[in-house]
Amino acid sequence: MSDKKFKAMVVKETEDKKYIREITEKSIDELPEGEVLVKVKYSSLNYKDALSATGNKGVTKNYPHTPGVDAAGIVEKCKGNEFQSGDEVIVHAYDLGMDTPGGFGQYIRVPAEWVVKLPRGLSLKESMVYGTAGFTAALSILKLEQNGVAPQIGEILVTGSTGGVGSIAVAILAKAGYQVVASTGKMDEKQFLIDLGAKEVMSRDESIDTSGRSLLKGRWAGVVDTVGGDILATAIKSTKYGGVVTCCGNVASHELNTNVYPFILRGVSLIGIDSANCPKDIRKKVWDKMANEWKLDNLDQLTNEISLEELDSNIELILKGKQKGRVVVDLWR
Repeated sequence: MSDKKFKAMVVKETEDKKYIREITEKSIDELPEGEVLVKVKYSSLNYKDALSATGNKGVTKNYPHTPGVDAAGIVEKCKGNEFQSGDEVIVHAYDLGMDTPGGFGQYIRVPAEWVVKLPRGLSLKESMVYGTAGFTAALSILKLEQNGVAPQIGEILVTGSTGGVGSIAVAILAKAGYQVVASTGKMDEKQFLIDLGAKEVMSRDESIDTSGRSLLKGRWAGVVDTVGGDILATAIKSTKYGGVVTCCGNVASHELNTNVYPFILRGVSLIGIDSANCPKDIRKKVWDKMANEWKLDNLDQLTNEISLEELDSNIELILKGKQKGRVVVDLWR
């Protein structure tokens, strides 16, 4: 056992059911059992982390707790032969940061199944610019590819395009040769999206149909939806024959009010994207693509790097829908 101390954000539930966040000192002995002890160099801030940090029991059931669904760092100890001390690794999804202490601490201890070796071509920091958000974006695009949506077929709509998933989806799709139309509620960020590779930017209001029609003119060959609700319903009704819609978020709403006509008259496919329990072989494939053919040249443009102490204010920003791009946390800054 080790009594080594480290810093972590800890969220505590008070007697009057409020939640407070503080940076405190923890011991490695307090970490749960697991085969791999990782010294976390970088993490990132996702919407799910903000929910965990504010007491959302749908994400985290037990407090006190350290959020952070993403972590990139160096293996310090490993039971077994899969990883060696000094290996650079990525840990994300599964239960990390939900009910297992996550990447907002300088150390984590997790099952070996959760750990992926950092692919050649990526640095630890770059992997966290992607993080779960980038992984989700890339997994969505992989599903479009696997279901026959090639660049020459037509336009791809990305909703919630200034957020973590949306911004990386815009950039990867543009790099892969697709014509990208970005939908956003932040039209003052139009130039940001064009710089990422969007050929057109449309407002949130333009992205929501209020006519009540069952089908709209087919425009999209594919859709990467990150928000859900009426925007997703409109996107489905606007997808061309044989088009593919991926769905990975619910920041607008978890409700989906639509009808069967896009599916039975146009053969539209709706594919759910779950990064939390994605099998390890697919996980490795997605990370390899992000490190190679889909690696972005403008990762710095997407990134706001902060310290552990600066997390609190950034959690408030993401909850208010004001985050742009990706927030990377340097755990040792």
